[in-house]
Amino acid sequence: MLLTVNGQKAYAYTAGHTFDSSLPTVLFIHGAANDHSVWALQSRYFAYHGWNALAVDLPGHGRSEGEPLSSVGELAAWIGKLMDTAGVTRTALVGHSMGSLVALETATHDPDRISRVAMIGTAIPMPVTDALLSTSQANDHVAYEMINVYSHSARAQIGGNRVPGAWIMGSAIRLMERTGPGVLHTDFTACNDYENGLDAATKVKCPFLLVLGQRDLMTPPRSAAKAVENFVDAKTIVLDGTGHSLMSEQPDAVLDSLIEFLKVEQTAPA
Repeated sequence: MLLTVNGQKAYAYTAGHTFDSSLPTVLFIHGAANDHSVWALQSRYFAYHGWNALAVDLPGHGRSEGEPLSSVGELAAWIGKLMDTAGVTRTALVGHSMGSLVALETATHDPDRISRVAMIGTAIPMPVTDALLSTSQANDHVAYEMINVYSHSARAQIGGNRVPGAWIMGSAIRLMERTGPGVLHTDFTACNDYENGLDAATKVKCPFLLVLGQRDLMTPPRSAAKAVENFVDAKTIVLDGTGHSLMSEQPDAVLDSLIEFLKVEQTAPA
């Protein structure tokens, strides 16, 4: 689905389904140097099981036009405008990594419109190492290579893809390589500079789900522990032997956790 947000083209993957205001909606937000395709399994499942599923490309990513936005606050405001344009009055949010911070901040901007928030591979705060900031600023391919190693468990680095013939590490780095110069650094800077997370966690009253990877070196599970204490209503799931790229390493487990978390929304009044 193509939309116009702030005068520029914005893309949201819907699995070929037309938006239906009578159905519950779930909106997926990708992480740094990624796009909607990281949600392939999860978005398609919900689209084919009674939901509006919108997997967005953030500005400057995938099929969406414009420059990448430099702060989590700007990204959250953009999500709000995309929801206005798409006709979304209420939605659940699912975000990965940087996208999880955007989901949290969006919930503080529009609390009455957000029913639930799932944060996948998250940390609050989400500091980025000097090595990743400097290499990404220089548009050095080493940044992609470091992320790829940090984001995948040892098992994923030697195979382990549930799809025969597909290589998790290769697919991940090719996706990052598709982003334009400066996009990764802008995304990392937004994550590194976001300071509102712990305060936001105390203000948002809707239910939260945190799905974390036991072997995640980008956002280790311990980095989310303090935030969990701040949420009014939060559940944490830690997937054994999984790195930061949870949707590719354990796609079924991520999907199952979302199905369980969001099932209430299908029976709730619109």
